[in-house]
Amino acid sequence: MNETRKILNELTSGKISIDEAEKKLKTLSLERVSGIATIDVNRRTRSGIPEVVFAESKDAEDIATIVQEMLGSQDVVLVTRLQQEKLDYLFKKLKDVEIQIYGKSPVLTVLVSKPSWHIEKEQGKIAIVTAGTSDIPFAKEAEALARMLGVEVFCYYDVGVSGIHRLFEPIKEIISNDIDAVIVFAGMEGALPTVVAALIDIPVIGVPVPTGYGFGGMGKTALASMLQSCSPGLAVVNIGNGLGAASVASLIAIRAARLRC
Repeated sequence: MNETRKILNELTSGKISIDEAEKKLKTLSLERVSGIATIDVNRRTRSGIPEVVFAESKDAEDIATIVQEMLGSQDVVLVTRLQQEKLDYLFKKLKDVEIQIYGKSPVLTVLVSKPSWHIEKEQGKIAIVTAGTSDIPFAKEAEALARMLGVEVFCYYDVGVSGIHRLFEPIKEIISNDIDAVIVFAGMEGALPTVVAALIDIPVIGVPVPTGYGFGGMGKTALASMLQSCSPGLAVVNIGNGLGAASVASLIAIRAARLRC
């Protein structure tokens, strides 16, 4: 339950007065954290996607402080691009929390939650497909956000175009499971999203992954290839942006689930 709805429920049940409700609603918008961050605590209510802690360029102490403060007003916090040493610090510093780990360093993604938190009732379905094993840590970032939002996730790994026969069974399952949106991760030449989009009538979001080497490596060729795709129904996010892809796919899935009700 989001914070706005919680306050309104408290008001209608008589637990708080109108003045108290007004005061609580006003304080939802922004929250300063020890002079190092301004938390947009009401972002999920507004946009459907909560504020996420991007850990890559923050030190471990600041990450722990921000997460602790955010847990004062919400039940779960998503932390992305976390290195192992920073994760070790969170385990030592944060008390009375549960930490779910996705991916591996240096692209670790974690859900830090209160013990009482549980994944919301599943609403909508997305599929996550990777061309290679090296793409999986980036795919895990997308999976973490989608699951946090209560979206059902189907994962298919290492089914790239160099062994195209591996893709046939996942495509069948994606169609039979009535998936709402598909995220496809690919590095190297980045061809897989084009192939997937050509085979299904479901929105496909391509994520170029910063793998590969030499000319056009680290996702540059993959991005250019996806942007030049001849397959309709394919949208593309920036290199390595699994979080952005998951945000779009999850919003599509959640809205589709509402329309099915």
